[in-house]
Amino acid sequence: MKISSNFDGGNIEVISKNSVDDIRLRIRSDKRADFLQWFYFRLQGTAGYPCKIKIINAGNAFSKEGWIHYNACASYDRISWFRAPSSFDGQILTIDHKPECNSVFYAYFVPFTYEQHLDMVHKAQLSGRCVLESVGTTVEGRNIDLLIAGEPSGEKKKIWILARQHPGESMASWFMLGFLNRLLDNNDPASRLLLEKTVCYIVPYMNIDGGIHGHIRTNLAGADLNREWADPSRENSPEVYFVLEYMKDTGVDLNLDIHGEEELPYVFASSIQGIPGFNERLSTLQDAFVSNWERISPDFQTKYGYPPDKPGKANLSICSKNIAHRFDCLSLTIEMPFKDNDNLPDPKYGWSPERSIKLGESLINAILCIADDLR
Repeated sequence: MKISSNFDGGNIEVISKNSVDDIRLRIRSDKRADFLQWFYFRLQGTAGYPCKIKIINAGNAFSKEGWIHYNACASYDRISWFRAPSSFDGQILTIDHKPECNSVFYAYFVPFTYEQHLDMVHKAQLSGRCVLESVGTTVEGRNIDLLIAGEPSGEKKKIWILARQHPGESMASWFMLGFLNRLLDNNDPASRLLLEKTVCYIVPYMNIDGGIHGHIRTNLAGADLNREWADPSRENSPEVYFVLEYMKDTGVDLNLDIHGEEELPYVFASSIQGIPGFNERLSTLQDAFVSNWERISPDFQTKYGYPPDKPGKANLSICSKNIAHRFDCLSLTIEMPFKDNDNLPDPKYGWSPERSIKLGESLINAILCIADDLR
């Protein structure tokens, strides 16, 4: 029996593996931070044996409640993924699975690697409808990729879409894959119309270093990027610093920050009504956007989500709230589940890359519904 995680996004430590029914593992915390939740590892040599894989420090996770009604993702080829029955006793997450093949991968959610990201952005630039730039570099010196779709002009609305500030939220990359594939499809009339009205600035992978190192929450300096927007620095949060500087040059009329939610089994948007200066114009835009998206995609809903902040009490270190306040624009955090969408459950696959891709595709129409009302 062999267990390994020495690959892009890998994360696990082996405590003991004396028998297939008592494999004990531990999740590594983010470097320079105490967050842990993401795991991704390979198990070999157990085909046909019922395995009990026990992650003994799951109770110390960033979101302990995230393990409730959660099932781990598993794959024999890293292309097709399914859910493996899992249970949580308050401290230990146990994955009960009888592998059909001699080598199997397990992950917190289906990974989207840096290599897949590079494939995605370089395919995008070949569409002829966007250019690929670098806005700066990460803590470890990797380029922060920016795709600019549509011909920039002073009359067009400026739309920014960011993903993977929290590196373990890989569903955000699958979402971006769906969004980009449709946005750059010259045969799609909604996409063509959207790019006539707007220019889209897209950062598909903010926290590349954290993703490669198997982090759930932070970059390699230990910074939670989604808490750095009030005062980012080139030393601790260059990923935010460089993107924000570029935003200041272009302006922002709409900002969407794509995330994954550990506990709530729904797709939803987080409101900005608690920001200083929240007014009737922003309220009308926000209501129009979420109500239209709810009609467009049955996966999106407005009943469940985070409670809204009290007036003037929003945390302006958070990306969507800071951008809304800074640029006086609609700016929302979009959340997808790690578990499943309880409104449309899928017991075999749960919330999946395919569902994330379809949701990303549906965003085109949701933006188009409000594009003329942005400023």
